[in-house]
Amino acid sequence: MRYQEIREQVCDICYKMWQLGWVAANDGNVTVRVAENLYLATPTGMSKAFITPEKLLLVDGTGAVVEAMEGLRPSSEIKMHMRCYADRPDIGAVVHAHPPGATGFAVAHKPMDMYNMIEDVAVIGSVPLTPYATPSTTEVPERIAPYLQEHDVVLLENHGALALGADLITAFYRMESLELWAKITINAVILGGSHDISRDNIQKLIDLRSYYGVTGKHPGYKKYSADGEGV
Repeated sequence: MRYQEIREQVCDICYKMWQLGWVAANDGNVTVRVAENLYLATPTGMSKAFITPEKLLLVDGTGAVVEAMEGLRPSSEIKMHMRCYADRPDIGAVVHAHPPGATGFAVAHKPMDMYNMIEDVAVIGSVPLTPYATPSTTEVPERIAPYLQEHDVVLLENHGALALGADLITAFYRMESLELWAKITINAVILGGSHDISRDNIQKLIDLRSYYGVTGKHPGYKKYSADGEGV
């Protein structure tokens, strides 16, 4: 994609996040890799509904501003985003939001470690709950780091959710899938219980990732080996 198209796509995704109720006020942030050691980032202190292409900042791999409109600066959570890129060279975009269903799990201190939805078993796998960290500090990247090599989606304890993707649309879709999955699971529990898919069928779904060209990491590659034994 051309640089201006990426800027417009970021704004479109931000507006969709706001429309869907994943963010309120100044919540959430989005970054996209646009070149070696260069990233577009949403500004801090601004509703995702009001962001326009010229308001996006260009930052380097440390989060330092390379180019920005006067008075704008990146979110203090930029450290979390940069850790994702540093640890995962395959990642091209990071989305952070507070979708109510998934964030409910984070506030209840419950990981989304169920294997109950076909699509989510194949695309996301289990979603861990990362330990509590004070926003804007180096605690946040340090807390998520142990999970980045096996997961493209994590819950942030008492905070929200983080989704990674090879590109922005993929990261957005993962956040969207996470939220729908959370809502379905909550409904299932209300109706009497959430039931996992059998172990054999979980492996079959994981094996379909290559057929559908799904990129990224999956915890099932480690949890479920070909012979059915954990590795």
